[in-house]
Parts: sequence; C-alpha cells; structure tokens
Amino acid sequence: MITYDDFKKVELKIARITEAEEVAGAEKLLKLQIDLGSEKRQIVAGIKKSYQARSLIGREIVVVVNLEPRMVMGIESNGMLLAASDDTGPVLLGPDKDVPPGSGIK
Repeated sequence: MITYDDFKKVELKIARITEAEEVAGAEKLLKLQIDLGSEKRQIVAGIKKSYQARSLIGREIVVVVNLEPRMVMGIESNGMLLAASDDTGPVLLGPDKDVPPGSGIK
C-alpha cells in the first residue's frame, strides 16, 4: 500500500497523439509524439500488437508526465501512457470526451 501523499506525487495529464510510428526491430514498440498543451514530448510504448500507428493519431490518452526519461531501444521516452490489459493485450485509457491537451487528472 502507498500513502495518499505518495499517490499525489504522480502527475497524470491528458495528451493528444500527433505522430506515431513503429520502432524498427521491435515487435511491441511504437514511438509516439504527444502534445501536452504547453509542451511536446516523445514516448515509447509497448502497444504495437494491439494498435496500428496511423490509427492513434489524434487520440487522447492519459500520460504519467513526471517520470525521469528512459532509453528504450536507443530512443528516449519522456513519459508513460496508461493502459488496462485484457486477453488481447493493452487497452489505452483516455477521456470519454475531448478535453484540451495538458488537462490534469484529479
């Protein structure tokens, strides 16, 4: 169990995917360019088996924005998207209606 104060440290925001492409040589990874309203970032996500890159453009997702950057197959990832998981693989989480990129999750 974590405390409420620990949970408050996690910064979640809405991002809009502006570009998406496969990572060469990776069977699960997609490289995403995202818009967080006040800034643009790149993240790498293991969702390739469940989503085609071109179908993600314009989609809104929930992203953890205060993680330290991490190198994934030589590509810097600056955040982590949130997804559920079922028998078919990851299922992206997002708002049920359009909200501005950068909107906070409360």
